[in-house]
Amino acid sequence: MDRLINNLRVLWRTERAIAEIKMRHVIARSGLNVAAGVLAVIGLLMFEVAAFYALREFWNTIAAALILGAVNFLIAGILLLIADRKKPGRELELANEIQESTMQALQADARLLQAEFASFSQVLRHPLDSALPLIVPLATMVINALKKPKGEAK
Repeated sequence: MDRLINNLRVLWRTERAIAEIKMRHVIARSGLNVAAGVLAVIGLLMFEVAAFYALREFWNTIAAALILGAVNFLIAGILLLIADRKKPGRELELANEIQESTMQALQADARLLQAEFASFSQVLRHPLDSALPLIVPLATMVINALKKPKGEAK
């Protein structure tokens, strides 16, 4: 029973560690995405104003705006690809391995507990079958004790 409780504690700690690792990963990734977005917006606004005026010198106003829009989509796609490649690392893999071994240990403990309960329920269903090996020697002892010795028969 102590092993079962210990395995449950390890499972609880492992689950909590996995959740924390995943949360840190999501927060870091989201933070990087937001920071990249804010910096890109500010930088692009200034860059686009300058580029728009420069392109307007060579092309008309509509062509300059279309070129800048395409460049913006290209930069946004590159930033999303960089953010998508960020992986959680080795610690999540280690936590998953501990979780898997703990789950296997808990399953083994559960099978042991189930076998113990099955044998106990067998004793409760058929109490005479399990008590029979004890009844025969006890009955022999009682009969021998109740027999009167031959010298006292007068």
